[in-house]
Amino acid sequence: MKNNNELSKTPTPSYSDWLIALKSRVQRVQAKAAVAVNQELLEFYWELGQEIIEKQQSSSYGDGLLQRLSHDLSTAFPVIKGFSINNLQYIRRWVAFYNLKNVEQTVPHLESNSGTSCSTFMQPPAEMLQIPWGHHLKIISKCSSIQEALYYVRQTILHGWSRAVLVHQIESDLYSREGSATSNFATTLPPAQSDLAQQTLKDPYIFDFLTLAQNHNERDLENQLTEHITRFLLELGAGFAYLGRQVPLQVGERDFSIDLLFYHTQLHCYIVIELKTGEFEPEFAGKLNFYIKAVDEQKRNEGDSPTIGILLCKKRDRLVAEYALSDINKPIGVSEYQLTQSLPDPLKSRLPSVDQLESELSEDFLKNES
Repeated sequence: MKNNNELSKTPTPSYSDWLIALKSRVQRVQAKAAVAVNQELLEFYWELGQEIIEKQQSSSYGDGLLQRLSHDLSTAFPVIKGFSINNLQYIRRWVAFYNLKNVEQTVPHLESNSGTSCSTFMQPPAEMLQIPWGHHLKIISKCSSIQEALYYVRQTILHGWSRAVLVHQIESDLYSREGSATSNFATTLPPAQSDLAQQTLKDPYIFDFLTLAQNHNERDLENQLTEHITRFLLELGAGFAYLGRQVPLQVGERDFSIDLLFYHTQLHCYIVIELKTGEFEPEFAGKLNFYIKAVDEQKRNEGDSPTIGILLCKKRDRLVAEYALSDINKPIGVSEYQLTQSLPDPLKSRLPSVDQLESELSEDFLKNES
């Protein structure tokens, strides 16, 4: 009876604190267990894939090996869904994708897999064991090289991408776009900051979530980017924190405004983004240089790195941009942006909006996932 009375009492602060700590520990244990299970599963798949390839190369096994193996394993382990013919084919394809010739050229630090009878296979990189199997299926089905595949593996680990985000990044060709913008970072930033800042930029930026008329102006572009800020931040990349649009600056007795202002949590600096719907012109760099100077003077705090500027233009001549930035003393990057094909206004009114499509796609995605 005493125990029942004690349970009915309002929990004390010390008990509440203890319970919160216990819940946190349970969540950490669950996360570690999930990671461990995933690693064990992938190690098993890697070994199984090697053995399947070996046995299929042997004359004693016919073309029906996968069908027979799928039937026998599924019968022995009916609860496990990973032994379907399709999944066994993916397991074989996964191992074959990272074959010895390609892996030796791109991941020379790997050790040979001396634990099996086949000397032509390597142990998978440890990083490959840190992402879910479903992510691997998307990577090997959409990537054309080992370098590209491992890039997306590392980015998934670094940013914690879901499968949907991973697919979006692959289909938008992030691998080719990242770090390719024109900039003067090498001469205006310290080496470590310069390298990270350069990798932060893309060229081009893909704004396929916008619906703009052919003759849109900077304000139209700005309006839609901020209306779709979640998708915009995803395209900008990890670390961008949105601070505002048309941010006011007063210099002397004149008022100015910045198109878009961000703070980058990895670079530890403000980032000024200016939007231009036409071709890059050299005078754009001078104006952005002025804005960066004003932000450094008025907003930059102790511990912040130098403010960075990004010019997003519809079109850019790389050589003209390089000339324009060569004597600028503030860090600036210049990139192009791309939109989807614009539709005539009468036709737009007959089609569902982007928000409607996103909502419907999200519902379909959730149904498929469940």
